[in-house]
Amino acid sequence: MSKLPDVSGTELVKALQKAGFIILRQKGSHVSMEKIDSASHWRTIVPMHLEIARGTLHDELRRLL
Repeated sequence: MSKLPDVSGTELVKALQKAGFIILRQKGSHVSMEKIDSASHWRTIVPMHLEIARGTLHDELRRLL
């Protein structure tokens, strides 16, 4: 398994927006995002930290794929 890169919350939000997610709202330091497809519906919460922990990033990616 390869190492995940260090990414910030801002970088992750931009990457998810390129993948078709939209920002629903922001409450404190967390951004709620959603993507609705013809067959699927995904929601995720992105912490807006300077560096997202690799375990958190791994769980988010695994849940979205």
